[in-house]
Amino acid sequence: MAATKLNEKEIAANLAKLKGWSIDHGSLHRAFEFRDFSQAFGFMSQVALAAEKMDHHPDWSNSWNKVVIDLMTHSAGGLTKNDFDLAAKIQQIAG
Repeated sequence: MAATKLNEKEIAANLAKLKGWSIDHGSLHRAFEFRDFSQAFGFMSQVALAAEKMDHHPDWSNSWNKVVIDLMTHSAGGLTKNDFDLAAKIQQIAG
């Protein structure tokens, strides 16, 4: 079953539950900063495993100790519950 795009009210309610996340160009956005590259890469590895298990994958980038993540359900053309579920899992991994 295809994921359903959330409306503005649903997006605002879900966003309020996530510390440090924002909406940027229609995506759920967050930047993380770590002590060094090894810690950033370890975080990315954990997120990759969680994303694969959820079958929902981030758009992201890494530059040394920084990881920037954008979440959006491309097939739905916007944000869905899947994006907020993955963001919550990422929050849990980040600690």
